[in-house]
Amino acid sequence: MDARTAPRVAPDDADGPAVDPAVDPGMPVRRARYAPRHPLHLHKILSPMARGGDGPCLRRTATGAWITMRAPTGPVTLHLEQDADGIAAEAWGPGAEWALDGVPELLGSRDDWSDIDLSPSPLLTEVRRRNPGLRLGRNRLVFEMLVPSILEQKVTAVEAWAAWRLLVRRHGSPAPGPAPDGMVVAPAADTWRLIPSWEWHTAGVGPQRSESAVRASRVAVALQRTVTGAGSILDEAAEASVRLRSLPGIGVWTAAEVTSRAHGDPDAVSVGDYHLASTVGMALTGSPVDDDGMLELLAPWAGQRQRVLRLILLSGITKPRRGPRITIQDHRRH
Repeated sequence: MDARTAPRVAPDDADGPAVDPAVDPGMPVRRARYAPRHPLHLHKILSPMARGGDGPCLRRTATGAWITMRAPTGPVTLHLEQDADGIAAEAWGPGAEWALDGVPELLGSRDDWSDIDLSPSPLLTEVRRRNPGLRLGRNRLVFEMLVPSILEQKVTAVEAWAAWRLLVRRHGSPAPGPAPDGMVVAPAADTWRLIPSWEWHTAGVGPQRSESAVRASRVAVALQRTVTGAGSILDEAAEASVRLRSLPGIGVWTAAEVTSRAHGDPDAVSVGDYHLASTVGMALTGSPVDDDGMLELLAPWAGQRQRVLRLILLSGITKPRRGPRITIQDHRRH
């Protein structure tokens, strides 16, 4: 990273006033600013972190966002506000320092687009021109990204997101500080392990997915260690993918969904996705393709395929609507 793109993070009133006592008595706020020397579009960077739009862990505003996280150091509420000078960040809770330290990475400070050649595709070139503030963020929360990815396996996004929201709201913990109403911190790994089978069933999550999540919860600490912060993000993400795929019920698709969000993996490709291959084919050739065809089309951008995929998704091009559709299942009836 050269001096022109190096992020600047500075404490800003680190020992500032407590939040409104009527909201959360005695809860101190920590503040910092992030002033990148490159364009930054906060909402587009954070969009992959949302599961079906705003929910219990992410709430976007006109110029910012509220995020709850279960950091390694404890629960945290993070408020980001974009202004002409960059990003003003505030955090409450035991994980506040961890969250503030990670704001640059969360907003893509380590994501370098300088070497990508989009000239073979006029479409990608134009989408990138229109979205100079797009970067790949990394929230450094492996297990917290893994559970919703497991819930999304082989079901519609609508039912997966509904299950995630129901389980998080029922078993999560209160968001520290003045978080908007309805926001909570996702459950800890130990809590996911204790959710009874009938509650998974009520949420529409079948035994295969619930058992995968419970098994993963037993190694949540080890999975978190894959976020090293040192060396190449590509190498870090590749190692994380290997560890994730060693778990029963975790395949290539799920691992890519996790590493793209938690590690900022610039090469993650969710092979096996119900819509992705056809969308890539439509964007790059005008015709749908299968997974093998998608990988062939993306091969010229090896090492940067997630960046290409994000541009394709921003293009608005989608797969044809004709043909079979995945059906919504109601597991509660069985």
